[in-house]
Amino acid sequence: MMAEKKISNYEKMKNDMADVFLKYDQEEMIRKFSLESNQKYLFIHFAGKKYRIHRSTGAVSWSKDSFQTEEKAGYNEVMTIYDVLCYSEKNCCLANEWVNVGSLSAVQGGTLAKGSNFFQNAGEYFDGKTEALARACEALQGRKLNKGDVAYELDLFPFLPLILRFWESDEDFPASLQILVDKNILDYMHYETLMFAITHMLNCLK
Repeated sequence: MMAEKKISNYEKMKNDMADVFLKYDQEEMIRKFSLESNQKYLFIHFAGKKYRIHRSTGAVSWSKDSFQTEEKAGYNEVMTIYDVLCYSEKNCCLANEWVNVGSLSAVQGGTLAKGSNFFQNAGEYFDGKTEALARACEALQGRKLNKGDVAYELDLFPFLPLILRFWESDEDFPASLQILVDKNILDYMHYETLMFAITHMLNCLK
């Protein structure tokens, strides 16, 4: 019963946000983020997948076969896409300065705060799997970097990258995962949404 309630609550929140999406200027979204579009859909790439948003219902879906068939997008995907399209600052732009996600000045606490186990748990999962992690980053069109046993620049969106750096454990230190983001990332999405986005990216890599 609890699982059914959680699923229905997530679906309700997705539906509520679809209604919010429909109140915003879609032509402005297209111009702002250079989105592909037609009369029926807006298209946006997120974490290596192409999504489409129905312009009359707000429903978000993705496909493995150029939308011959489609899958409903999950909660983290939907909420991230809606937040960026609807709530990003009008003139948002990258600072081109990388910061550790845990050190963002707006972060006062929560799952991504310094000292939480959010990245520790992910680091433990990837420990001993550096080759597989590198292949996963390559599959998401990641751009290989130095510094770290595995290090890649990955696109959350084509206009919004992040950096993943991973170090395997040794006899002195546990496995370590570091996420770097643009200093202005909170101009594109709320802090809570950033957690959704990073969680989704890590799940894609897993």
